Amino acid sequence: MDQFQGRTFRGFQLKKALFILPNAFTIASIFCGLYAIFTAASINDSEALFRNETLYRSAIAVFFAGFFDLFDGRVARLTRTQSDFGVQLDSLADIVSFGVAPAIIMFKWALQPLGAIGMFGAFCFTACGAIRLARFNVMAARETKGAGNYFVGLPIPLAASMLIAMVMAHFKLFGDLPVQGHYPILAMVVVLSILMVSTVPYWSFKEFHFTIKWAIVLASLGVMITYASLRYTMSVTYVAIIATYILAGLGRAVYRFFRKRPT
Repeated sequence: MDQFQGRTFRGFQLKKALFILPNAFTIASIFCGLYAIFTAASINDSEALFRNETLYRSAIAVFFAGFFDLFDGRVARLTRTQSDFGVQLDSLADIVSFGVAPAIIMFKWALQPLGAIGMFGAFCFTACGAIRLARFNVMAARETKGAGNYFVGLPIPLAASMLIAMVMAHFKLFGDLPVQGHYPILAMVVVLSILMVSTVPYWSFKEFHFTIKWAIVLASLGVMITYASLRYTMSVTYVAIIATYILAGLGRAVYRFFRKRPT
């Protein structure tokens, strides 16, 4: 009869098996990002039919990549399998799923008619995302307490979420109608790129403490989100949530900047 001694079963070590679990979430995020890239790149530029629907499927893939990215770190902390390897693998996955994939989707969706300018805008997003991830890794290696309650600069998954939310909302509202306002969309891509490499602090909620006050706030937000999802589409609600987070962090930084200036 097989005996379970400590954490070994026929030479099998449970801790090594648990080490695979968070990395499996990260690999799943890479798969979703690669699927989004292949799907968006397969669009024939001469065919407008089902173009937005194809980009919508690519955006959904990036959305699921964000889901896996949200839980890989939490699974690692829960199983106590954090490692430098996992940190580096997560960054490589992020540049594929939230740097390259959203840039290609945005180029196919709204930036391609702008030619070289649109290509440069997509490049800026990917490049700034890579810089943001490299800076985060350096800061995480130097600090023993982690990122604390704030991120330095807009996290790349949230910047990517804003872009794909726009694609999803446009398809749900307008179907296969071509997108208008190419230059405003380019400006939004550039602003998100700048926010990623900026020093604007954004809430990480890693040191979040659940209190009665926060319970009331979260319950109110839950009611508002549910109402908005029923009144409008979920994708429009998704845009509103991400935009509120981005604008709240930026507004807070502007307020603190002018408050510290001498009168």
